[in-house]
Amino acid sequence: MANHEIHIQRCIDIAKNGLGSTAPNPMVGALIVHNNKIIGEGYTSAYGGHHAEVNAINSVKNKDLLNEATLYVTLEPCSHFGKTPPCSDVIIKHQIPKVVIGCIDDNPEVAGKGIAKLKAAGCDVSVGVLEDQCKAHHQRFFTFHNKKRPYIILKWAETSDGFIAPQTKDKTEPVWITNIYSRQLVHKWRAEEQAILVGTNTVLEDNPSLTVRDWTGQNPIRFVIDRNHKLSKKHAVFNSESETICISENEVDFKNPLAQEICSYLHSKDINSVIIEGGLRTLQTFIDENLWDEARIFTGRSEFKTGTQAPKISGKLISEQTIVEDYLKIYVNN
Repeated sequence: MANHEIHIQRCIDIAKNGLGSTAPNPMVGALIVHNNKIIGEGYTSAYGGHHAEVNAINSVKNKDLLNEATLYVTLEPCSHFGKTPPCSDVIIKHQIPKVVIGCIDDNPEVAGKGIAKLKAAGCDVSVGVLEDQCKAHHQRFFTFHNKKRPYIILKWAETSDGFIAPQTKDKTEPVWITNIYSRQLVHKWRAEEQAILVGTNTVLEDNPSLTVRDWTGQNPIRFVIDRNHKLSKKHAVFNSESETICISENEVDFKNPLAQEICSYLHSKDINSVIIEGGLRTLQTFIDENLWDEARIFTGRSEFKTGTQAPKISGKLISEQTIVEDYLKIYVNN
């Protein structure tokens, strides 16, 4: 692997430290190399903080080396004022002569303008190193801007005989199909996404809190479909641990395709990723409208014999693993 590719791969790796905290900004990684030695690196701070390029520059102890260095970054440096000044201006200010970029930013506010500004200032700019890997890394950000909807992850657990819930139960709480390790992984996933979505019946039947209790991280914004205002503040989803937004007829038109309506509403709220955890009707609605990007499906050892059958889905299997006695498969939408 050439040096450029090695360094961009390192940018991708460190960028993942921003997963779950940078949205709606992309989680970018950057590093600075002088004489084949990394002298600085950084990733995007939590939303409102410095971008990756600025953090990388700030980490360099000897700033005199910057005018002889190369900056590597997963995504085109921004050229517009937002919460922070343009990164392209900061790069120019420090007279960094070479910039290597993984992929172009599709955001219309950038979309080549950052590259043009760097070149106009005399920077030697290279674009497209590990481009496919960088685009995959930034898939949440690109989905939001290109498809005008969040990146959608479906998640459920089913029994070995294909049910996600029993026919009846005694208490208003979940009936666990998976083990504690799988449940901890789900909480990790929640911390990585900007939002979580469930339907009315899931709240009424399970009373979930939809937080990251078993993981260290930021709770996602909770969205609950509540067309007929059946829910009350007594439900755990309305506790103070995170923001909760109900989706009723005030927010979407239930006469139209519902998944598309919800996607448009979430996009209007600047949500660039959402994990959908149930129930069956909600999950199957997104599947039927073909509005999903990943499906993460656990299979436990237990059997219900009867009850609510698991959603039906088809896609490309990209990962499968055993988590103690549970089995996890991850699909992507073809």
